[in-house]
Amino acid sequence: MHREGITVDGADGTKAAGTAGSAERTPAGSGADTAESGEASGTGDIPSGRKATVAKGGAGVSGGAGGAGGAGVSGGAAAPDTPDTSGTSGPSGPSGTGNGAEDDAVAAARADRARRPVVAALMLGMGLAAIDGTVVATAVPQIVGDLGGFAVFSWLFSGYLLAVTVTLPVYGKLSDTFGRKPVLVAGIILFLAGSLLCATAWNMAALIAFRVVQGLGGGALQGTVQTIAADLYPLKERPRIQAKLSTVWATSSVAGPALGGLLATYADWRWIFLVNLPIGAVALWLVVRHLHEPARPRPATRPRVDWAGALTVFATGALLLTALVQGGVAWPWLSAPSLTLLGASGALAALTVVIERRAAEPVIPGWVWRRRPIASVNLALGAMGLLMVAPTVFLPTYAQSVLGLGPVAAGLVLSVMTLSWPVAAALSDRVYNRVGFRNTAITGMSAALLVLLAFPLLPFPGAAWQPALLMLLLGAALGLFQLPLIVGVQSTVGWSERGTTTASVLFCRQVGQSLGAALFGAVANATLASRLAGAPMPGLPGDLDGVSRALQSPAALSSAATDYLRRAVATATDHVFVGAAGAAVLALLVLLVMAPRRFPVLDDGARGRPDGT
Repeated sequence: MHREGITVDGADGTKAAGTAGSAERTPAGSGADTAESGEASGTGDIPSGRKATVAKGGAGVSGGAGGAGGAGVSGGAAAPDTPDTSGTSGPSGPSGTGNGAEDDAVAAARADRARRPVVAALMLGMGLAAIDGTVVATAVPQIVGDLGGFAVFSWLFSGYLLAVTVTLPVYGKLSDTFGRKPVLVAGIILFLAGSLLCATAWNMAALIAFRVVQGLGGGALQGTVQTIAADLYPLKERPRIQAKLSTVWATSSVAGPALGGLLATYADWRWIFLVNLPIGAVALWLVVRHLHEPARPRPATRPRVDWAGALTVFATGALLLTALVQGGVAWPWLSAPSLTLLGASGALAALTVVIERRAAEPVIPGWVWRRRPIASVNLALGAMGLLMVAPTVFLPTYAQSVLGLGPVAAGLVLSVMTLSWPVAAALSDRVYNRVGFRNTAITGMSAALLVLLAFPLLPFPGAAWQPALLMLLLGAALGLFQLPLIVGVQSTVGWSERGTTTASVLFCRQVGQSLGAALFGAVANATLASRLAGAPMPGLPGDLDGVSRALQSPAALSSAATDYLRRAVATATDHVFVGAAGAAVLALLVLLVMAPRRFPVLDDGARGRPDGT
């Protein structure tokens, strides 16, 4: 067993260690519920305050985050009701050098100061990846007017999303094999190169291709930033950094359309991509200057990259997501293009399974799905990604078409979710330290289910504060749901598996969003088609986009037609939120049936003791 971690250079020249890496273990069977004999294992996520029982017979663990040494802990598997065991020495573990609470506080403060430049780089990187997913939205008219290509402009979004999603598993495996820093540096450089190319695009085809290059870098940013955050902070401090990243993600996603509109209106749409360059350059400099990974023991054999598996994973994801994104939009669901893409993605998925089973170092190893904590979190966050489509995609249309709000006010109705989400995430540790990761997530999703079911009960047409209040509550519920699962699943694996695990979680969430967009888009259009088929007046549009455009020019419609269309949109949105409630039920079932009651948390190096949360 060996321990690994990340060190960061402070502004004063000092070095401080982040989380010294979790004790690694080789997967055996599912690896989900027990720790193998002779390995340093953490505890299950349970409330503290019970009597400690530590099994003997493993390698000792010492040291801690920020250089604060704690007493040595025996390396055997800890009983699932281990409390705070600071000061308990294991017979076979080397003891740390505890210097008292005052020294611990000084060391912790020094470590926190040293981590700040790296945290700033992570937040800048997360902001770049998040904002570029939405920044183009309001600049489409200017881009199309300059470059043409209106028929394919949707690929400005789809191409970026596809590239980000399908590369997440690949980058996760690469970060576990070669380290986080080279993957993050390569991702930032690739993202900036894509941004520069986008600013020089001469037609729509070139711009779409360069957006894909941006997405290839964005995939590295998303997964690696989350993984480094878990490496830097011990378990009890992770809610703080994850809440910061959640705040950056939410704020950037909402601010993206506004920034894009301002730059396209008052400057030029090419500045949407050029502004990435100085921000990304600062993030790159901070990472290169302040983030240092310790040298790891040289493996007995040279690491082999599963390029065949990476290629098939990429191709499978690209075809599947293309079918989901374009089906029912560019062509009917039962048309030849949809059936061909779905059939080809299914065949490639089968080929991927065969290749990954034979690979020495698979991109998506089988243990990701054999271990109950990881598999359950993957499916639960996939369901969350699916339900998130309801507010993020359909609520702005509802606010404008039904409530009669302008684009800015409609965006504000949705953006209140970004106020409560990070607050709930930051406070979630106070809940899961008492009741555990699983029960905290169940509580959050149960609250989200009630909010989603309350939406169809809103009056017609209602006031803007009513859906805004629901979004405020939904953000709090989902913050309480998502962060404990991410922190929990990252804490069940060692350093060498954390990148792959984090990437699998984010990949499933992204796929869930793509599936939700396709599924709920079909639900909304089917509802509208049903309502408009029996309309008492002729000549009304037949899909959601057509209805939205018609309601933006109410003078062309009679008052009766306008009211009928608004009620049709309200009904379609209600059905979408009911479908989102179904996704919430699915997430709850996954947690209740698949997730272990206590996550098998490994020692995170915090003061040399297992942290059972």
